Amino acid sequence: MNRTPRLYALVEELRAAAPRSLTVAALAARFEVSTRTVQRDLQALMEAGAPVRFTTGRGGGWSIDPAMTLPPIRFTAEEAAALVAALAVADASALYAGAVRTASRKIAASMTGPASTAARQLAARIVALPTRTVESVRTAVEQALTDSTVLRLSYVDAAGQESDRAVEPAGLLTADGKWYLIAWCRTRQAGRGFRLDRITAAAPTGEQARPHDLADLLLGSAAASAVQPTALASLTDSAPAS
Repeated sequence: MNRTPRLYALVEELRAAAPRSLTVAALAARFEVSTRTVQRDLQALMEAGAPVRFTTGRGGGWSIDPAMTLPPIRFTAEEAAALVAALAVADASALYAGAVRTASRKIAASMTGPASTAARQLAARIVALPTRTVESVRTAVEQALTDSTVLRLSYVDAAGQESDRAVEPAGLLTADGKWYLIAWCRTRQAGRGFRLDRITAAAPTGEQARPHDLADLLLGSAAASAVQPTALASLTDSAPAS
């Protein structure tokens, strides 16, 4: 068994034993590998974000929270290829790129058979020229969107004019491969779109932002006809009522 299927199998072995713990020795015997190999695999799972943990003492060992892991997922080869293509869009400069990388590792570990083969073959044939977004800017925008807090921006518009703004984030717009932060601009007292690769600096303020409706801020703009991507509909349709 090569490493990727073994990582997937390790997760399933820990899920099956939960809430009990399993020792490294027991896992090594189960997969017919050395304890050092199992230890490396468990460390790799932790770094990928899998909720595995180690407890010491009598009855201790490695365990996993089954409520926080993916069950077996049976992708078709076509579905696996579609996922690879979608993940390729989230390059190193895109929003939530770090989270995308850890999520993709979890998905890859859950794939077996033809789906796994199709995903690996297509992944080896995709390259990208990432757009330029400063890491600190990307992180600040992500945090402001997640926490609904006011963000202070330094922004260069299409004419090359730089300005400083305090903005209240409302959402994201994607168009022609570009990402825009849609927000209420306190300077202009109106909704504005800020292209991420034109934000030269972004600083969180910690101030709670007022809620703004994304569609309302887009009214009267070139993006007024923007609609929710169909691939996200199943997520929002299943969201719990607030």
